Amino acid sequence: MPEDSGAMAQPLANQPIADNEKAVTAAVEQLYNTYPFPPDPLSDEAPPGYNWRWYWPAAHSFCTGRAPAKQNIRILDAGCGTGNGTDYLVHLNPEAEVVAVDLSPGAIAVATERLRRSGADADRVSFQNLSIYDLDQVPGEFDLINCVGVLHHMPDPVRGIRALANKLKPGGFLHIFVYGELGRWEVQLMQKAIALLQGDKRGDYKDGVAIGRSLFSSLPETNRLVQYEKQRWAGENQRDECFADMYVHPQEIDYNSESLFKLIDASGLDFLGFSNPDFWNLERLMGENPELMERAAGLSDRQRYRLTELLDPNVTHYEFFLGKPPIQRSDWADETVLRQAKASCNPCLHGWPSKMVLNPDYRPIKLSDEEFAFMESCDQAGGQATVNQLLEGSDFPLGKVLSLWQQSLIFLAL
Repeated sequence: MPEDSGAMAQPLANQPIADNEKAVTAAVEQLYNTYPFPPDPLSDEAPPGYNWRWYWPAAHSFCTGRAPAKQNIRILDAGCGTGNGTDYLVHLNPEAEVVAVDLSPGAIAVATERLRRSGADADRVSFQNLSIYDLDQVPGEFDLINCVGVLHHMPDPVRGIRALANKLKPGGFLHIFVYGELGRWEVQLMQKAIALLQGDKRGDYKDGVAIGRSLFSSLPETNRLVQYEKQRWAGENQRDECFADMYVHPQEIDYNSESLFKLIDASGLDFLGFSNPDFWNLERLMGENPELMERAAGLSDRQRYRLTELLDPNVTHYEFFLGKPPIQRSDWADETVLRQAKASCNPCLHGWPSKMVLNPDYRPIKLSDEEFAFMESCDQAGGQATVNQLLEGSDFPLGKVLSLWQQSLIFLAL
């Protein structure tokens, strides 16, 4: 897969799509009409759990350091597929208007039924059968745009990301998920092998799935591709929809951090951070060697990202937020300002209220008695008390409040 697939000589979002791009777009639409994706089962209840990236207060706090002032926002789910993410966006943001678009009418039909079954507020969600290239047909701008698993399947990702950027309000956020080449090397090899064996039948997606499954069953157990499939993907790939999306997709571009930032730079938006920052912390890889850490300190942020993925190439995807300026960020370093902030518990904590919780990324956290008591006070005050008020008569250190915020266990707002 080309590293510079997001290379810069690209048409603007309002220019006609070339004939070859139209052919690729039609092929992608046909795949998802044949195998609507994702194939998550429909449910008569709201979706379980949460994904904090789809919860406006958590996304806003991640991007700016503070909770949002309003909840009645507009959200665009760009490339909604069968509506799994749309379902969360609607249920997690009960005051938001959600517009969902997708290339595949078959996927939209499933998404529409999914949200009807889950009891989503029909007055707050609408679907449109559109390419991301044609987002100028959607009225207005959006506070939050969600684009998961789409840009890497577009023939012109730069055109796509610019179309998304054009629909973002100033101060708004764009959440993106794209594939990473380093962790998908074996996937790329199998994709190419299936394509060779399909020959003139390439584009017959059911034949491609059959060829792929036959290959995996025929290769030796010690084969690297077989081992990788079993270790990483076999569970979800039992479903033909997942297998087809991974191995017989007609269009895929995989990124490394260098080509990714070329794509980001082309958008004209600000990079606000990877949504899994722990992975990008070099301390976990080189922290025991002060000399290496000192050398790494002289690198730019982007060079450190590149160094991280070179040392830990198990990067199957990148998930991150971009923002349209102006973006004001709060770090709460000023103690006077921190004391004036209102504190509230992050609702994306599984098991709260208890001293053992799962954080927004579902990692276990053990709260001390003092931390638990402070967070309980936040809850009891309904998020309306300032840090200074919450600390009255308490020995809880101000630094611990900052630590709770840094762990995304509480929100802060002025």
